[in-house]
Amino acid sequence: MTHHVDVHVGKRVRHRRWLIGMTQQQLAQQVGIKFQQIQKYETGANRISASRLWDIAEALDVPVSFFFEGLEESQKPESEKKSVPADLMGDKEALDLVRSYYAIPENQRRRLFELARVLSDVA
Repeated sequence: MTHHVDVHVGKRVRHRRWLIGMTQQQLAQQVGIKFQQIQKYETGANRISASRLWDIAEALDVPVSFFFEGLEESQKPESEKKSVPADLMGDKEALDLVRSYYAIPENQRRRLFELARVLSDVA
């Protein structure tokens, strides 16, 4: 049975790996394990030992504490959670949105920005 902390840490590993454009295979090679083990860590199916977490943190160029950021927030009921993630640029959806936004021509981007502002004021 998975533990919520293992799932959270695994998600943070996956997010960081994705942010820096590293594959599971590349991370596994740097840490000295098979990519299937990285898959199990990222889903929370397997717990990451302290020494392995240290190695992963070095490979992903983050402090070990990075993997525990937002843990308290993730345990709150949905109704109490903040609408904006604490680590906004660590959120895959937010990064995809920013990339897509800047791919739009500037005049259309301005109009989209104004639309988003109006919609957020209404909500």
